[in-house]
Amino acid sequence: MSRLTIFNDTDPEQIVLDSTEVTVIQQQLQRVGVQFAQWQANAPVTADSSTEQIIAAYGDEIARLKAAEGYITVDVISLSPNHPDKQQLRQKFLAEHTHSEDEVRFFVRGQGLFCLHIGTKVYQVLCRQNDLISVPANTPHWFDMGSEPDFTAIRLFNNPDGWVAHFSGSDIATKFPLLA
Repeated sequence: MSRLTIFNDTDPEQIVLDSTEVTVIQQQLQRVGVQFAQWQANAPVTADSSTEQIIAAYGDEIARLKAAEGYITVDVISLSPNHPDKQQLRQKFLAEHTHSEDEVRFFVRGQGLFCLHIGTKVYQVLCRQNDLISVPANTPHWFDMGSEPDFTAIRLFNNPDGWVAHFSGSDIATKFPLLA
């Protein structure tokens, strides 16, 4: 189940809001310019589905989003608990950073925790299967895939170079809860 937890950015013990209601999650995130949606596949998707099959299964939604937002590249990333570099990859995303373009992720399976530092709040968004999140360009955030990552996600980019991070140097990400 998807979840949104909002904290004051100076006190990770002070929860402002905690909800698993999709409409509440959408409304709260929309207020700060973050898109949250849920998609359904138009064809069966399994753990063995190829990149092409996954993209085709969500083709209508991908085409709609590309047309509306101007995204030019789409790919699929998968990580499993037996990946030899899982700890290094996890650490790469745990520091607060921004991107000069939107960060768009759709979870085909598994989960990931997006932590957005907006104003004086930290918005933790637990994304699970069928969840789409679009974090606007230049929004400080970090991402946790957990110690045993097991997910497949579709990524959409405006930049043909893909994921390019600009790290803030802040240690705020170390102060807030992560996935197990």
